[in-house]
Amino acid sequence: MRLKLGVISMLLFGLSVIFLFLLTMFESLFSGVPLIVERLISALLLIVPSIVSVIFGAMSLQRKEAPRWMAVVAMLPNALFALFHIAVLSFAG
Repeated sequence: MRLKLGVISMLLFGLSVIFLFLLTMFESLFSGVPLIVERLISALLLIVPSIVSVIFGAMSLQRKEAPRWMAVVAMLPNALFALFHIAVLSFAG
């Protein structure tokens, strides 16, 4: 069975939230890590999956896959999640 892009987009949002939880729980392990490395890890684990998820949602809308609402529902929180974390990483320091 092949997953639709809207479903993949929602799964990637869930993965981003899990990564956020894990990074928050194990933040003390980053105490000796340089700030640029911590920002890079945060960008790779939080921002990249959200941006890929928004792209998958847009592709789902373009292909007119069956549950169109799922693509829209997945795109909005992913876009907000990515924008929020981009702002946090750009202004933190």
